[in-house]
Amino acid sequence: MTPSSLLLRLRRLFPTLDRYVFHQLLVALAATTGGLAALIWLMQSLHFVSLVVDRGLSLRVFIGLTSLLVPSFVAVVMPITTFVVSLFVYQRLAGDRELTVMQASGLSPFALARPGLACALISTLIVFVLNLWIVPTSYHAFRQYEFQIRNKMAAFMLQEGVFTKVSDTMTVYIRSRDQNGVLRGVLVEDDRQPDSHATILANHGNMVIVNDVPRVVLYDGSRQVIDRKTGRLNMLVFKQDSMDLSTARQEDPRLRDSAEMSLAELLSPNPKEVSARDTGKFKVEGWRRMTSPLTCFSFAMVGLFTVLSGAFSRHGNITRPLVAVLSVVGLLAITLLLQNLAGRNMGLIPLIPLVAILPGLVCSYMLFAPEVKTYLRLRRQA
Repeated sequence: MTPSSLLLRLRRLFPTLDRYVFHQLLVALAATTGGLAALIWLMQSLHFVSLVVDRGLSLRVFIGLTSLLVPSFVAVVMPITTFVVSLFVYQRLAGDRELTVMQASGLSPFALARPGLACALISTLIVFVLNLWIVPTSYHAFRQYEFQIRNKMAAFMLQEGVFTKVSDTMTVYIRSRDQNGVLRGVLVEDDRQPDSHATILANHGNMVIVNDVPRVVLYDGSRQVIDRKTGRLNMLVFKQDSMDLSTARQEDPRLRDSAEMSLAELLSPNPKEVSARDTGKFKVEGWRRMTSPLTCFSFAMVGLFTVLSGAFSRHGNITRPLVAVLSVVGLLAITLLLQNLAGRNMGLIPLIPLVAILPGLVCSYMLFAPEVKTYLRLRRQA
């Protein structure tokens, strides 16, 4: 099959009006989803500004770290943006009388809703791919990257003439850094031992990695320790000393968040990784991943039913769009409430897919049932 014949077949399957409406829906969906995801990314990135301010994180590393969260933002907002786009585009078509002309030309409700259904199907497939593959992978990479920055990389981001907060209990200052990496004029404030605050001064030092842990080797310095119980100052002069610059409280990399786990791991949690008390929460997360894409279809059908059902109003009608928005808000609230309750009572888990797909099926039945009954009646008469 040649590309030209394939294009011709697609044009036969999708008439000009379908392509016209579908193009508007797709462009609006991409713009709305991208804009909302970018807004959420900007707001969430503020939580990591401390890595830039306190630990000297570069802008490139900061953007690379936070961009790993973008797929999860897209997966969350896409059902909502699919509803907004479906409602807005069809409402605009109705306001410009284009929908009236299409109906007058003999197009059925299903023919009018076909571009919206195609857009909802694309959104559903995208969210499925995001939830089942991309989001767990990207979030796992984010957690690993964040762990390295907080516990390892921060030690190598020492800036000349700046007090760098390597961890919550350690601050490092260097006067200068040679081209060969030698640190000059090193000062370390070490408060990892609650009862003995230590101040280390050294003429120079070198950064090394020992067993994947950053360490600094100090030369010609002194270690001053104040015993907080007695107030006594103890000083130790050394020719060479080394100290660990990683944080004392390191997260166990084997303890993964539910967002990092695969679908199989969520539906059948490993008792060694997940406590019995949290088993329900992990299973609910697995069912949420499978069912949240279905809300793209349901929310889109709510918008389509709102615009395509009912009589045409010359002066417009704000009541039906308002009811649609309140309905989607109510469905989101019910979904969140049900997920919280199902985490404590796993007997409620079967209601999660029901709430996700039932609104779409109900709206489909109410919108397309008369057309289907008419078609079946004509078939029987023929």
